[in-house]
Amino acid sequence: MIAASANQPVKLIFDTDIGNDIDDALALAMIHTLADRGEVEPLAVTVCKDNPWAAVYVDLVNRFYGRPNLPIGMVRNGKTPEDGYVGVVAKREVDGKFVYPRKLKSGADAPEAVGLLRKTLEAQPDDSVVIVSVGFMTNLARLIESPADKDLVKRKVRLYVMMAGGYPPNADEEYNVQMDAKASRIVFEKWPAPIVASGYEVGGAILYPAESIEKDFGYAANHPIAEAYRAYQKMPYDRPTWDLTAVLYAIRPDRGYFGLSEPGRITLDDKNVTHFTAAESGKHRFLTVTPEQVTRIREAFTWMVSAPPRTTREDK
Repeated sequence: MIAASANQPVKLIFDTDIGNDIDDALALAMIHTLADRGEVEPLAVTVCKDNPWAAVYVDLVNRFYGRPNLPIGMVRNGKTPEDGYVGVVAKREVDGKFVYPRKLKSGADAPEAVGLLRKTLEAQPDDSVVIVSVGFMTNLARLIESPADKDLVKRKVRLYVMMAGGYPPNADEEYNVQMDAKASRIVFEKWPAPIVASGYEVGGAILYPAESIEKDFGYAANHPIAEAYRAYQKMPYDRPTWDLTAVLYAIRPDRGYFGLSEPGRITLDDKNVTHFTAAESGKHRFLTVTPEQVTRIREAFTWMVSAPPRTTREDK
């Protein structure tokens, strides 16, 4: 149910609040690196952060990595409109020209995210798609509002991997759950396909090294990932890899990077804190990680994020 078919790339939809934290950008770079290796087939990127530069940043990153036609969908009436690093990178010009080429002028030019999710799923074989969400569940909750789309998800999606919650529970609400708690509750209660959650504690134990940003991206004079990392906080800093853990498990679930809980059910209490209850018939699980796995994963993240694109920007 969870493992991919042998020797077949994972058909992946990536839903992100890119621009709020830098790990979303690192996770997107990982997807491109593993796509270059033939391990994943990116189908679409949908944005749940309602800032016009978020989709533009996704566009320019996709182009940098040689996938200018990867579909991008944009939330409407969503959360967190602030720019963050996406605006810093997307707006930068030299001699009156944008440093990073893009097609989108604004997120308003991208198709609406739920419609793109529906269109993408309809085009895929049954039980073939993996969805990774690393932000609010706004788009995915809206997708399953109608019975027809909920049935579509049930037929097409074999696994949903999310960065959300904490296992054991956090004392406070976890950010991705908190920012659209209504959507989170809908997904945990009604999502018809299996869910694997990477909790706050997993990515929090694995820090991406500033040394990599300083040394591993010199193959490009201007790099949208390294530039975004520098724009997010004052360098040098090591940052938790919350979103990267969800992507790594989704694409490489059988490599022993993580442990996996027993089946059960994730619910939210009245303070929007996640709780896991074991149940043999449950469709939810969560990731675990040991100190030994932390070391191995950190090394994998470093090369996956910093690897040069298969083609250089000048070739595109």
